[in-house]
Amino acid sequence: MKLRRALVLFTLMFIGECVFLLPFVVARVFRPTFLKVFDITNLELGTAFSLYGIIAMVSYFAGGPIADRYSPKKLLVISLLMTAAAGIIMGFIPSLATLTLLYGFWGLSTILLFWAGYIKAIRQFGGENTQGRSYGLVDGGRGLVAAVIASSSVLLLDVFLPVNADNATVDQLSNALGKIIFIFAGVVAASTILVWYVFPNDGPDQRTASQRLSLSGVKEAIKRRSIWLQALILLCAYVGYKCTDDFGLYASDVFGYNDVNSAHIATISFWMRPIAAVAAGILGDRFGHSKMTAISFVILILGAMVISLGVLQPSPFILIAITIASTSLGIYGLRGLYYALFQESKIPLAITGSAIGFISVIGYTPDIFMGPLMGVILDNNPGELGHQYLFGVLVLFGIVGLVASVIFRKKTLSIAGR
Repeated sequence: MKLRRALVLFTLMFIGECVFLLPFVVARVFRPTFLKVFDITNLELGTAFSLYGIIAMVSYFAGGPIADRYSPKKLLVISLLMTAAAGIIMGFIPSLATLTLLYGFWGLSTILLFWAGYIKAIRQFGGENTQGRSYGLVDGGRGLVAAVIASSSVLLLDVFLPVNADNATVDQLSNALGKIIFIFAGVVAASTILVWYVFPNDGPDQRTASQRLSLSGVKEAIKRRSIWLQALILLCAYVGYKCTDDFGLYASDVFGYNDVNSAHIATISFWMRPIAAVAAGILGDRFGHSKMTAISFVILILGAMVISLGVLQPSPFILIAITIASTSLGIYGLRGLYYALFQESKIPLAITGSAIGFISVIGYTPDIFMGPLMGVILDNNPGELGHQYLFGVLVLFGIVGLVASVIFRKKTLSIAGR
């Protein structure tokens, strides 16, 4: 039984990150290289992200009731295979129009059949008393998977380049990045083997087994004030997560690092994720998930303020690394907590899928607006100034998230009578 649980936990960690390797991790780790190879601006890439977000919003809403009605196993396999297939097309470095359509396709493949069922599976895995530990372990594990893959891919970029990154031509960078994308697509496709052999052949919850697909769970979820607060917390936290896309470009624009070295800077954030998510989840189980959520927002705000005030220029590498690591600590701590808040707000498992779908529709709207917003800010304010403005925006969202966390905690404590 312990071995089975360990395999399920590993599978949740692995596929939870694999499904997003192609749409997000490639551009996050190799952003300067990505922009050169596809010959696009930050705004054009942001527009592709925005199309992903728009389709994802509809998919979140529809995916919640589907997750309440059907077992996730086959849905997850189909989702991963569809995502990998689109990655093969991306590996040939298509035009901007095709790239944008791929992001739209990924908005469907990574969300509709995947996300709500995946989060529900984590909640079922965690049981009644270890929700924070469960979400924290899974997201921390996802972070470890992402960190290992990201660091390995940076080394591969150096290996695939026939010359030093400083002297590489666009064609050489394109060939190297294409090979990395093909490898990512292969990893995503191979992850379906784990899902098929490890995930149980379970059915839907008893409450929904005899019901037709409906929005009754959504209607029940949106009546709860805590759901709206949780959605706002997720939105503000996700803005922070989207800003991690900028770390590599920040190192390139502000400190003059080449493509490989700026990618190394970006991977610092990845390595903070397993530490932050696991620690926040465990501490959340002990001291309260909403309390640790508020503390994580404080850390995020302080780290973003350092970057937005421009105090790092000029600075040695170690100070840059510490600032990115500490900011990431707050950002990824939140990722290990915001779904664990379901336990504090007493959301019934039978409507968890619908609640996740509704929260996601609001909480993941940064997938729609942050890409274009980042593009406008960075393209219109070259150099350090654009990055300062971007992280100034993050400070504002962090403050809103902090306030929402405090209100959420007061509400749940009053309900519990503590």
